[in-house]
Amino acid sequence: MSHLPVLLVGGSPERSSAETLRKAAAGCCAVVAVDRGLDALLDAGLSCDLFCGDADSVSEAGAELVRKAEAMARAGEHAPFDVVRYNPHKDDTDLGLALSEAAARYPGVLLHVTCLSGGNPDHALAVLGRLATWPYGVEWIEDGFEGRILQAGMEWAITGAHGARFSFVPLSADGTEVSEEGMRWELDHARVPLLADLGISNVIETDPARIACHAGTIACWLFRV
Repeated sequence: MSHLPVLLVGGSPERSSAETLRKAAAGCCAVVAVDRGLDALLDAGLSCDLFCGDADSVSEAGAELVRKAEAMARAGEHAPFDVVRYNPHKDDTDLGLALSEAAARYPGVLLHVTCLSGGNPDHALAVLGRLATWPYGVEWIEDGFEGRILQAGMEWAITGAHGARFSFVPLSADGTEVSEEGMRWELDHARVPLLADLGISNVIETDPARIACHAGTIACWLFRV
């Protein structure tokens, strides 16, 4: 089991910058590209260890790399990355299947994710649902924000963010229990129902500030700009 995180790069049509991708990849033990996420990595000058998807949204150049990697693996040669290709008529999303594959290959690791926030609102909500199933912690890194998925017993100590906007949303059907410190509006073991807006648009006022999830699961975002 690695103590280093794994980066998962999604296929959002509104990808993060190359600088953000390189920041997200720093210190990771492996990189997983989800379909069009391979294009984002290539444009940032980065490689992946695993490609997951049905190759329906990756560019032709990316698809050709996937085909070459598959051919090399069939020939017993060392391919530049592993390929797990899915039938496009599947029931699950590429992200859901990639998370299952990552869990099997890299059990127990912290997950870094990027290129998941843009595109369609139905996909965005499903992304939150999928990330909420990862039990070891998720750090979300995009151009405009940093995020976390916190399970019960996890917390986020936020430094260097005085004046920044901060939000959280509960993702548990049976509600969550949350504490916030160092913010304009603080909470102490507050019970918050599913998708409630109580945690929207708080303001960081001390350094460090802290949010703790005592029960359930929450998604939270720090907007530094």
